[in-house]
Amino acid sequence: MSNEIKKMGLISLILMIFTSVFGFANGPIGFYRMGYSAIPWYIGAGIFFFIPFALMMAEYGAAYRKEKGGIYSWMNDSIGPRYAFIVTFMWFTSYVIWMVGTASKVWIPFSIFLFGEDKTQTWSILGLSPTKTVGILAVIWMVIVTLLASKGLKQITKVTAVGGIAVMGLNVVLIVVSLLILMLNGGNFAQDISGVKDFLVSPNPSYLSPIAILSFCVFAIFAYGGTEAVAGLVDQTKNPTKTFPKGIMIAAFIISIGYALEIFMWGISTNWDKILSGSNVNYGNITYVLMYNLGLEFGNALGLATDSAAQMANWFARVTGLSMFLAYTGAFFTLIYSPLKAIVQGTAAYWPKRMSKINKFGMPEFAMWMQCLLVVIIVLIVSFGGKSASAFYNTLTLMANVSMTLPYVFLAFAFPFFKNREGLERPFVVYKTKAITYIVTFIVVAIVGFSNIFTIIEPAMSGNYSDTIWMVVGPVFFAIIAMAIYENYHIRQRKLKK
Repeated sequence: MSNEIKKMGLISLILMIFTSVFGFANGPIGFYRMGYSAIPWYIGAGIFFFIPFALMMAEYGAAYRKEKGGIYSWMNDSIGPRYAFIVTFMWFTSYVIWMVGTASKVWIPFSIFLFGEDKTQTWSILGLSPTKTVGILAVIWMVIVTLLASKGLKQITKVTAVGGIAVMGLNVVLIVVSLLILMLNGGNFAQDISGVKDFLVSPNPSYLSPIAILSFCVFAIFAYGGTEAVAGLVDQTKNPTKTFPKGIMIAAFIISIGYALEIFMWGISTNWDKILSGSNVNYGNITYVLMYNLGLEFGNALGLATDSAAQMANWFARVTGLSMFLAYTGAFFTLIYSPLKAIVQGTAAYWPKRMSKINKFGMPEFAMWMQCLLVVIIVLIVSFGGKSASAFYNTLTLMANVSMTLPYVFLAFAFPFFKNREGLERPFVVYKTKAITYIVTFIVVAIVGFSNIFTIIEPAMSGNYSDTIWMVVGPVFFAIIAMAIYENYHIRQRKLKK
């Protein structure tokens, strides 16, 4: 009875899924790239990707709930060890790419909190360019966080909680302030809505070609990132067979509407051509640009003097900077060891014993420093590659989007093999026929696969071969490393048997 009481009901499940998946910064990026026309893509991704994929992951998680290897155990039992190791390694390295981007972008909210604006594009250490300077700062950040996290600091959970609450508060501020601006401005939107066309055609001239539009699908899928983590909630749910699918459906609806509402609200205060078309706006600072402008337009709507309105905008930006800095910090301290610990423990046989050794704080310290070294090398290569600051942040965002969504293709592809496995205890089953299983697998693999292909080739078609190369190099490089580690292990095993 006590175990039943501890399990989540429908409302608790929905809240847990929402906080795990919904990201405030995804709305600004959607509005920056596509304006109002991002809305159908976010809703479509919720229906055709998030719901079916989350239910797939839930079936995996329920069937292998007693296994400690995570997705490695799922893939190993479904297809085989080689496939399992390569997919798991690529899944892990997607977080490495995320750390590369975040270690660099975290300095933007820090700068905005201190100065009220993004000054990272003007910073210089020892005469280095802003991009190289941010790269050096990213290296320092990575080393400090690794050092602290390896000591198992429990208080970091407090930072995570504070950051999460602060970011959720930004959603409330956006909605309330936007509605006040709309009312004070007599119902007029900064980004006019003249008809259905505004929800289908982007104001961004870079997103008018069919391939560019289709490439946006990766951003929509990325907005539902963390879906695989939902699998662990099945066993924590009351009456999961009925409650969990219902929770997924409702959470998907709330998250989709949340993104749609957020994008819609940005149009109340922000005119795309006037505010977002400049070269100073990029994926790294878009959230703060929009929040600054929200504060400025609110001050203007209240009839404040120019200086007072600018001061209000400055504080909107500073509070946003602090909130996002805390959120990034909390996420970083969690993700710097969580995926790494999962892979070195789940696939311990493939690694030197030192890699899987856990220190007295419960952390894989040596592995964390090896991970740190890998992130530092990639940061230095990208930051010293000769790009402008804006192009640098944009490249990092594209790299993260592709690397973090690509493993979803392989997880979904293995699902029919998992369904054909006999002798498994399956306490949670949604897809009950082979036909439904194959249809859903095809939909998810096609959506994620083709959206990644379009995202990768789109920059090259407009002459930006560098971004295409970086997006391809990451997954291919890590897949080759994974194959080398796997083959090396089996060569050693064969030698031992002789």
